Amino acid sequence: MTRSEAPLFDDMVGVPKGGRAYWLRASDGVRIRVAIWRPDGTARGTVLMFPGRTEYIEKYGMLAETFAERGFATLIIDWRGQGLSDRLLDDVRLGHVDVFSDYHRDIAAAMRLARDVDLPRPFHMIGHSMGGGIGLRAVMEGLPVQSCVFTGPMWGIYMSPALKPFGWALSHVAPMVGMGSRLPPTTRYESYVLAQEFDGNSLTTDPEMYRLMQDQMKAHPELGIGGPTLVWLRESLMECRALSRRASPDIPCITFLGAGESIVDCDAVRSRMDRWPRGQLEVIDGARHEVLMETPEIRGHVFDRIEHLFNTGDVRERDTAVSA
Repeated sequence: MTRSEAPLFDDMVGVPKGGRAYWLRASDGVRIRVAIWRPDGTARGTVLMFPGRTEYIEKYGMLAETFAERGFATLIIDWRGQGLSDRLLDDVRLGHVDVFSDYHRDIAAAMRLARDVDLPRPFHMIGHSMGGGIGLRAVMEGLPVQSCVFTGPMWGIYMSPALKPFGWALSHVAPMVGMGSRLPPTTRYESYVLAQEFDGNSLTTDPEMYRLMQDQMKAHPELGIGGPTLVWLRESLMECRALSRRASPDIPCITFLGAGESIVDCDAVRSRMDRWPRGQLEVIDGARHEVLMETPEIRGHVFDRIEHLFNTGDVRERDTAVSA
């Protein structure tokens, strides 16, 4: 597979030194960026980190550092349409994908890289938000991972009961009349963390982590995107519905959901985990959408549980649930 060195902004706050980023070509020619961090000494496996919509590799630098300290390598993807991967529309502020399954072309390219550079096995996956929707299908279709973790997974998009029929109708009709690249109502062109002050944000209760995200966006605004297109919304709604009709994979899984979650559909998450034989759902008091970007207490608890799962395949909790 052809690959070349790509930039990695390890001068940003929260991004550790020692990582390497690569340009890869997906099977349809789209150029994506993938980064890898390795631990010192012998690794106990590799974490495949599938980020959410609007996110970028550097945001998870602290995660890669934490896993390196615990003996794991980490691979992180910039999905097509965001980060430094190819943008798919002339207006680079828009989050867009033509067909949701295209994200799996990105996974295929990343997995070829993992094999080519001999990343240590076993592989484990973490999928956050949109990455949780992409990751669920990937696991269902044979992604070679030993266990998986989801945080605030997009197995449904939260909309009020009154707005849900409108959202479905608008996302399907708009592309038919040449308006598929428009933003849905209530969304904006600006990066969320720059447009939204800490007070009232939907992502985290930790002001320092929110400031870190803002500082990263200010340092490299080219990494960010704003709202999604109506085509993205259509494709995502259809994918969530399709996934809901499938059985859960036979693999150990923990899903973390913030008690203050307001972005994904919590009922869809509960329904999925009720049907996951070797799965466990933990709802974390005091957390919002991004449990990996929460207070130090919550982050420590979540990483401890993930490490225990990756080392043992055991989804059972060793300690009492954290409450913040």
